[in-house]
Amino acid sequence: MQLVAFQVLNGFVFGMLLFLLSAGLSLIFGLMRVLNLAHGSFYMLGAFFGFALVNATGNFWLSFFLAPLLVALLGGVFEVVFLRPLYRRELSGHLDQMLLTVGFIFVFVDIVRSLWGGDVLGIPAPESLTGAVSLAGVFLPKYRLFIIVLGVAVAAGLWLLIEHTRLGSELRAGVDDADMAAGMGINVSRMFTCTFALGVGLAALAGVAAGPMLGVNIGMDLEILIVTLIVVVIGGMGSLKGALLASILIGEADTFGKAYFPEGTLFLIYVLMLAVLLVRPAGLFGLRQDG
Repeated sequence: MQLVAFQVLNGFVFGMLLFLLSAGLSLIFGLMRVLNLAHGSFYMLGAFFGFALVNATGNFWLSFFLAPLLVALLGGVFEVVFLRPLYRRELSGHLDQMLLTVGFIFVFVDIVRSLWGGDVLGIPAPESLTGAVSLAGVFLPKYRLFIIVLGVAVAAGLWLLIEHTRLGSELRAGVDDADMAAGMGINVSRMFTCTFALGVGLAALAGVAAGPMLGVNIGMDLEILIVTLIVVVIGGMGSLKGALLASILIGEADTFGKAYFPEGTLFLIYVLMLAVLLVRPAGLFGLRQDG
């Protein structure tokens, strides 16, 4: 029984990491209609930036907050320089965005390899989060509990931002009718840039947070991207509560699959996605697009 409880907690931890990634991707694709297949690359950059900052400063918390900020700034520049010119290419749909971001996956990998090499690296957890605590007789590392708290805090913060602030209202207005929103004085271009920066910043935050648990290495971007896309599809495009619930479901499926059915873990995740889409084609909380 204790082993099952431990696996449940581990699944919740992995689910919170997936939520940080999928929330950013859901914001970018669901609200901006931008297909960013390089989202995993920003996760990888966050991990490597965090590793570099920890080595340079010896301070985990400084790198924890600074690395996502640096990646968010990079994401803002990326959106302005490379993505913005593609928004009005209606005939090609998302094809141009897909080709561009896939190309940058290889660009970012080469940059990371040239700066840090191809070895597997690690970010040491802060001393305050070493050790374990007992929850109902189950010992769980403090750092994993921190990941759970972080995920819940980010979920609450994003919900308040999108649903209960003027900024969130302006963003939704810009998505529904950009021309009308611009006519009302809303700077839609700046709003979209900030949204993209926030999304990739969340991916970078997940990368820094994952460093002490999963390590830092080239290839971690593609490993997590497929699972993150599945989470977004299951939860529903643009739905934060869908991303949260789907992240927990996939986290539990992945953890129990690796523990009891290691060779078929990915198959189990695909079965879960298929089961959801058969019942809810638009995802758990996605809106059906008729016509």
